[in-house]
Amino acid sequence: MKFDVYNQKGEVAGSITLPKEIFEVEFNADLVHQIAISMMGNKRQVSAHTKNRSEVRGGGKKPWRQKGTGRARHGSIRSPLWKGGGVTFGPRNDTNYEREVPKKMRRKALLMMLSQKAKDSQLIILDTIELEKGKTKEMAKSLVKLPCKDQSTLIALPNYDKKVFLASRNIKKTAISEARNLNVLDILNHKYLLMPKDAIKEIEKTFIK
Repeated sequence: MKFDVYNQKGEVAGSITLPKEIFEVEFNADLVHQIAISMMGNKRQVSAHTKNRSEVRGGGKKPWRQKGTGRARHGSIRSPLWKGGGVTFGPRNDTNYEREVPKKMRRKALLMMLSQKAKDSQLIILDTIELEKGKTKEMAKSLVKLPCKDQSTLIALPNYDKKVFLASRNIKKTAISEARNLNVLDILNHKYLLMPKDAIKEIEKTFIK
């Protein structure tokens, strides 16, 4: 698959042949969905917690005798029926949402997403990303000139570049990552994937065995 290569001015500066094993993988929506759900579950922090009737303080004494008062029978003021009592079926912080998925499946789903981005013309390849001062304004000017302007964009760098990271992190709808740390969830959460052509080699090195 041939793809246009842009420069930072937004001009087509050439073309590149994308490797088939990364950018021509058949899409499987069920697998991608499974990986996305597992990743969201693994990231989930379970903090909401309610006490059941055994954990609420007090209520050890029977409120009134069983018979003869004309009122309904009760055994504890900490019953879920009472104000201040325990909560029935409330959220608990011992709930485990984590799901284990084999590494091969995660890699396969990632390659599917990369292929889909290329197929939908939502992949933007740059010849290089260079910033003189590492200012947010510099990076913002470059993004506006590319097809991804005003759209959510994930930038994947071949390696850590402090200037580019600092310049990109405050731009609205823009996230940045190293190519070796790409994952299905980040790609799904952004419309465009932007990367220098050197990042393709890093993806090949990391995810293709």
